[in-house]
Amino acid sequence: MKKTMIPLLLAGLVGSAFAATEADVENTFNPYKAGMPSAPGVTPGTVITKANADQFKDVLSVGLYKLLKDGAFEMKVGPTTQFMINSSYINATKANLNKTKLGSKAGENLTGYVAGRPFPEEPDAKDPRAGEKLAWNYKYGVNWGDGAVISPFYWRYRNMTTGQIEKTIKYDFHFLNFMHRTKDAPIPEFTPNPSGLYRAIYVKANEPQDLKNTQLLIQRFEDDSKLDDAYLYLGFQRRVRRLAQGQVTDSFLGSDLMIEDFEGYNGRVSDMKWNYKGTKNMLLPMWNHNELKLSDEFKEADGYKFVNYGGQGGCFPDGTWQLRKVYVLEAVPVNPNHPISKRTFYMDAQLQNLNGAIDIYDRKGELWKAFSVGKSHPDHHLPVNKGSGIGIDDGVIMVDVQAKHCTTAQFKGQVDPKKAPPGLFQVQNLRGGD
Repeated sequence: MKKTMIPLLLAGLVGSAFAATEADVENTFNPYKAGMPSAPGVTPGTVITKANADQFKDVLSVGLYKLLKDGAFEMKVGPTTQFMINSSYINATKANLNKTKLGSKAGENLTGYVAGRPFPEEPDAKDPRAGEKLAWNYKYGVNWGDGAVISPFYWRYRNMTTGQIEKTIKYDFHFLNFMHRTKDAPIPEFTPNPSGLYRAIYVKANEPQDLKNTQLLIQRFEDDSKLDDAYLYLGFQRRVRRLAQGQVTDSFLGSDLMIEDFEGYNGRVSDMKWNYKGTKNMLLPMWNHNELKLSDEFKEADGYKFVNYGGQGGCFPDGTWQLRKVYVLEAVPVNPNHPISKRTFYMDAQLQNLNGAIDIYDRKGELWKAFSVGKSHPDHHLPVNKGSGIGIDDGVIMVDVQAKHCTTAQFKGQVDPKKAPPGLFQVQNLRGGD
């Protein structure tokens, strides 16, 4: 057989041998149909501390295990609960089963994708592109739904050693899907859409005064080969400037996050080499917001309270951790000049977001940061979120384990497309945003 035939045969294998079934669709949205996950000693009420962290090492990310061993916080285990995704997205997955195909090379655009989860089948270790399929599932996942807002969003920079709060920024974050919409009108997309935008994020800082009216706009294209358009408006300069691609991997406004870290991963599928490393049960920060001991700080007029923080430096949300089925996914930057060598994502198998737990490694291959986004069940949060079928991002841990510094975030997430009108996500809105 000629060597040139081998890639063609492999491409055919990826496109056909791993086709999904109706049972796969049921299992991907309800991975606990046959029973909840288990691990030795992990039961609701278990508290993991410095003293017993070794016992639970196998169900912890590398970064969280280190932080527990260092005594930075204690982890409270809660019951595993169903985070069922909304029926419109599930129905779209069923209607479009096996229509989506990978490109001939890793990172190339999908063909045939319409809506829903592109690849609902269980990842197969024999599939050389299983990791890439999971990355596409994330890109076209529910995330914040067709339109949503976090308002307000409190972001804090903290010295982990002294506990000093160095800065507090009050933001609004808006999210909108322009295409592949499944729940909120217009379905399936906004038209006209001459630029071919798939999704956009608009951020505006309201406090403190020196950052007021700082705005960020990220426009992501349906064509994954196109670089995102990203624009920054600095209120004190009163001008919009386009961000160079390299700036999305710089520290954003002095925090421990880069723009590429937003939502767990805010880059293109084609920017990374994706490797599926296996499936296991692990602890992720997932809870019922209304059942937590909440903070009295920043209390809203409607009575809403934010997640409370504690532990070393006040870097850790006071929430519970659930034992969840996860896919371990390694992402290695294609660009050799990228500031990190890899990220290891522990992707929740049900929601298939990428922010449950993340280990970030520096260019020398050493652990640099531990990142987790705690999620609330939507039916135990604000009334507007009830029945949305979306895990509500509720609190952030981003710890620089080398610098002993952290950035935290407290959210008031609202799945409300009326609060994310398409006009917000245009460059001209930045100029008029004062």
